[in-house]
Amino acid sequence: MFAFEWAVLAYLGLTLLMIMFAYTKLQNPDSMIWGRMRVVAITASLWAVYRMVPCRLTVLARVVAQMALLSWWYPDTYELNRILPNLDHVFATWEQQLFGCQPALLFHQLLSQPWFSELMDLGYASYFPMILVVMVFVFLMCYKDFERTAYIVAGSFFLYYIIYVLLPVTGPQYYYGAVGIDEIAKGVFPNVGDYFCTHAERMTSPGWSEGVFYHMVENAHNAGERPTAAFPSSHVGVSTILMLLALRTRSKWLCWALLPFYVLLCVSTVYIQAHYVVDVIGGFVTGVAFFFLFLKVPKKI
Repeated sequence: MFAFEWAVLAYLGLTLLMIMFAYTKLQNPDSMIWGRMRVVAITASLWAVYRMVPCRLTVLARVVAQMALLSWWYPDTYELNRILPNLDHVFATWEQQLFGCQPALLFHQLLSQPWFSELMDLGYASYFPMILVVMVFVFLMCYKDFERTAYIVAGSFFLYYIIYVLLPVTGPQYYYGAVGIDEIAKGVFPNVGDYFCTHAERMTSPGWSEGVFYHMVENAHNAGERPTAAFPSSHVGVSTILMLLALRTRSKWLCWALLPFYVLLCVSTVYIQAHYVVDVIGGFVTGVAFFFLFLKVPKKI
């Protein structure tokens, strides 16, 4: 087994224990359990194929399968953390104390021009393409680091998911709507308790609603977004890790090609109200920490 597959199984086992302990409080525990059994079957099947035909293509298949499943794991964090009291009031209060305002509320109002809105949505939409570009580049140009790169990316995702399970923060796009914009503008941040256990309504993203990238972001949110995963920002954290991986390849053109999208992505998370600024700071710090943490782990376990 490769290290990134052990990361999958470790997260699977940990969350399976959580499901067992919270079984009666969860809405769909049986489907969550059977979903995990299917992941085990997929992982075992790909391992068996690799054992029969050990080559780069079967390694690639193992990596692609687990990377593709990362989006499947994401909604699980909401299913598990919805039974805990929401903490957005704490983070919104920290935001107010640090900046004297709510940047996520004001940013798009100060820069509402269509061209700027589209730049922000372009940055946010570049998240998964950035992952694809880095993984393909490493596979083609630095294959000896491919397994380790997959482990760093996958392992970081699962660490973020564990944090999201234990730290139920939804971010401005959910909390502002639940409380009311007027209250937020006044600096009032009430504790909504278990509100998001039964409510998953999200405010429409601000910006130029006629934009191509605006619609890409909105469609992605409508398809898979949940009131979860605000702190720390995994978009910022994982993209920071991707930049560090790009630096590790020593490819200047790759680094320079990714840099504008990285900057736009970090800024856009606040602009579209997906995150508080403290989430962005947390994402950057954890991204650097996770990169060096997983960099020390052997390619194979």
